[in-house]
Amino acid sequence: MFLAGRPSHGPGAHEHNAGSLLLKKCLDESGLPVESTVILNGEWPSPEQLAAADTVVIYCDGGRHHLLLEGDRMQQLAKEMKRGCGLVCLHYAVEIPKDNGSSELLGWMGGYFETHWSVNPHWIADFKGFPQHPISNGLKPYAILDEWYFHMRFTEEGKLSHILSANAPEDTMKRPDGAHSGNPHVRKAVADGLPQTVAWAFDRPDGGRGFGFTGGHFHKNWGDDNQRKVVLNAILWTAKAEVPAGGVLSKVTPGELAANLDPKNPQSQREDNPLLPSAAADPAICAACTH
Repeated sequence: MFLAGRPSHGPGAHEHNAGSLLLKKCLDESGLPVESTVILNGEWPSPEQLAAADTVVIYCDGGRHHLLLEGDRMQQLAKEMKRGCGLVCLHYAVEIPKDNGSSELLGWMGGYFETHWSVNPHWIADFKGFPQHPISNGLKPYAILDEWYFHMRFTEEGKLSHILSANAPEDTMKRPDGAHSGNPHVRKAVADGLPQTVAWAFDRPDGGRGFGFTGGHFHKNWGDDNQRKVVLNAILWTAKAEVPAGGVLSKVTPGELAANLDPKNPQSQREDNPLLPSAAADPAICAACTH
């Protein structure tokens, strides 16, 4: 079950609805015994729908605007986590306030974006190798520009597998210290050359599974075969379904990639549309974003 957040950012960025529908399309056409549902625009499923889900994929704005923080949604999801339902959080959905929801995400997914600890720069992550894990099936080395959050806060419970890791370049630390931009701890980690995990898998002590993926800012990146595959594989794995040896195979046409985009006014937004030939992705465009 995909839970897609409301429209956010400028055209081609944080396309929660279009991204979720595209991933659903890939699963539906994979030939695998998988059924998927998408709940759009920040809406919430019925108790019956939640109870039927083997895994929940959340793609939405995070922080204090996280869709899990509305009403009793966190309590509803906790009920499903207790029965072993999986959880996948994509991009901004990995961030939740330290004082409201962090213990839940740590317990269900193994890690989360913690303000004044984690950071959100745009950079080209170069993934040169992958661990032995079903989510790694069929992946090939690739490099891609995204808003790759890193220096996550991880739990010490359960089993954590670092699926996508890369060395963050020095220019990821060019912004001043701030809630999302930098702090002494992450600066030291980058200066020491420590690989930074941007996607991870978590075997929960209760038998459930979680997956966090910090990319997904630019919608156009779902056109990359490896970017799609790592998330599609993770969805299967968290649902306790078998991941094919070559990973989930999928194809996306330019038309499919451009489908279902949220209506946004480019004149009133900071983001350029990466899908349009005249636009270019600027690594600094989110320097002033609140997330």
